[in-house]
Amino acid sequence: MNAADPSAQPPAGMDPAEWDARVKLAASYRLVAKFGMDDLIYNHISARVPGHDDQFLINPYGLLFDEVTASSLVKINIRGETLSETPYSVNVAAFVIHAAIHKTSHDAACVAHTHSDASVAVSGQEQGLLPLSQFAMRFYNRQAFHDYEGVAIDLDEQERLVRDLGPHKVMLMRNHGILTVGRTPGEAFMLLYYFERAARIQLAMQAAAAAGAALVIPPPDVCEKAASQFWDLQGDILVPGEREWPALMRQLDRTDSSYRT
Repeated sequence: MNAADPSAQPPAGMDPAEWDARVKLAASYRLVAKFGMDDLIYNHISARVPGHDDQFLINPYGLLFDEVTASSLVKINIRGETLSETPYSVNVAAFVIHAAIHKTSHDAACVAHTHSDASVAVSGQEQGLLPLSQFAMRFYNRQAFHDYEGVAIDLDEQERLVRDLGPHKVMLMRNHGILTVGRTPGEAFMLLYYFERAARIQLAMQAAAAAGAALVIPPPDVCEKAASQFWDLQGDILVPGEREWPALMRQLDRTDSSYRT
């Protein structure tokens, strides 16, 4: 057990709401690493600073995801200006992608972008994620696509990122990876997690099909019914992360609570 105090207070002069956002964002980084969806020092997750629509927190460029802590996160604005004292820089592609979404979507409290093997493999398939599992049903007709334009370092790509995302919370960036948008860090993370599970299952099923197995895809009306159940919160279904997120943070605290420092 790490000796870091899970109840650590925010640094002097910092808004407690910002510190809470920092702790939850740092937890997101640790969880992405824990579940094998990270890519060394690359990829990025951002969280809007509470009360400031033009400011967000993002990872310091050069740290592994399992090194990110609440205090190491960098605060920048949608113009790319650094607003907190830090020895670190911010990945240019991270700024281009995340600033585009934060400045145009009120619901984009948290934006996650990863290059997991499974999401990249599915992003290069014409239809993207197929309705081959219950995990995948959540995303049936609810995944956006953005064509690959090279490394995302050109500001003019922002307009197309926003256009292609549209009203969706999940976007496959062709031949590149995935982007999720959440009203909370928990929602953005769980959308990543469930998409990853669905993508891995799809690849396993496609491998079986290549060896001669016949795949079963439910009819469109059943797929739409399942998707609606998830997004309309039917039965006892809640917003992604509402149940899972507190449990995941408790798990982190049992193993290594240093993300809170």
